Amino acid sequence: MKVSVIGTGYVGLVSGTCFAEIGHEVTCIDLDVEKIETLKQGKSPIYEPGLSELIVRNSASKRLHFSTDYASVKEAKCIFLAVGTPASENGEADLTYLFKAAESVAKELSDDAIVVIKSTVPVGSNAEVEKCIGNKTKKRFHLVNNPEFLKEGTAVEDFMRPDRVIIGHHDEYAAKVMKELYAPLVAQGNPIYMMSNLSAEMSKYAANAFLATKISFINEVAHLCDYTGADINEVRQGISSDKRIGSKFLYPGPGYGGSCFPKDVKALFHTAKKNGMDFKIVRATEEVNDAQKIRMLEKMLDYFAGSIEGRIFAFWGTAFKANTDDIRESAAIYLAEAIIKVGGRVHYFDPVAGDNFAKYMQGNSATKNQTQQFSNKYDCLNDCDGLVTMTEWREFRVPDFAEVKNRLKTAAIFDARNLYDTQKILDEGFAYFAIGKRISGNIK
Repeated sequence: MKVSVIGTGYVGLVSGTCFAEIGHEVTCIDLDVEKIETLKQGKSPIYEPGLSELIVRNSASKRLHFSTDYASVKEAKCIFLAVGTPASENGEADLTYLFKAAESVAKELSDDAIVVIKSTVPVGSNAEVEKCIGNKTKKRFHLVNNPEFLKEGTAVEDFMRPDRVIIGHHDEYAAKVMKELYAPLVAQGNPIYMMSNLSAEMSKYAANAFLATKISFINEVAHLCDYTGADINEVRQGISSDKRIGSKFLYPGPGYGGSCFPKDVKALFHTAKKNGMDFKIVRATEEVNDAQKIRMLEKMLDYFAGSIEGRIFAFWGTAFKANTDDIRESAAIYLAEAIIKVGGRVHYFDPVAGDNFAKYMQGNSATKNQTQQFSNKYDCLNDCDGLVTMTEWREFRVPDFAEVKNRLKTAAIFDARNLYDTQKILDEGFAYFAIGKRISGNIK
């Protein structure tokens, strides 16, 4: 099947490349000339395990193409709109790019083409997009919602072996074609759920908001553990073994970030507000997460008698999670800004996202020249007053603690990811602070 994908951001590039991998002929379209040239050279503009290899292989096999124009839409049976829908200042999803893409697609459509909204959009957007396209073409077309459920760091695996595929539609022709398109990915029996466009749109937001809520919940429990003396690792075991609760997304840490959860939580809350509803749980989820991102600063201030002015802290990791170069809404940004605001400075090392973090920090007047990037994790520690684990990269899990202690000016570890065994760190002679862990002798 011939497929066009509009947008070569995270979702569009992964989706288009994986569709090519299962045999479809795909053209990925983007107006960014530099990005398209990079892709034509077989290089991925984003870091995602396994993606670069698929781009090279499918480009060589002539199943995957990249273009800055919409010519391929004329022959495409399915056209995916996978452009960004960022949050506006009031939290509402900004659909500017989506409507521009829809208008451009409308001019090239063939009869019975299927336009698929892959972007995350508020409930009811399908009707607006359908009207937008209908105003620009006389051709007969079908509109489908097909939300993505890709996790950064495992996106290729998630796409090739989906838990489920959701298709929002209002005619059987479109449903049949979409089933054909996805058939190779659900051959092992994973379900395709057919539903209304409205339900598909709501399913995406509800799923992300629920997962975000689980993260905020366990972080709030961890916060209470700090005060009561309970240990969040033990508590997590005690509750996650209940099959009704499960263990996923119940790991305490510095809060969620990235391109999806923050904006989707805001957008869902805004949609509820537009409909006269105060979505209290979603509002609380965001409030807890905002506080969690700088929770470790409280522990730093406690340890250093209320002031960290002139002190330097070493961040291990700046990406919002491991296996990605994405720093969007990363807790590292918020904690670095908070440290700098009260007179501290930040050194940092990230194996993939360091350059992105450097660009952000230098572009921010409040943090410019207050941070320094290092090329390895140990040099990052020199003359610092504490190690702060911000991203759960594998290479941070079993460091040489003697080397860590030797490099640091102050033997303190602020473990925002709960990577380390408490007793081992104390035996190594560190002051140790984590998220909700019982640490004898440490202050909260």
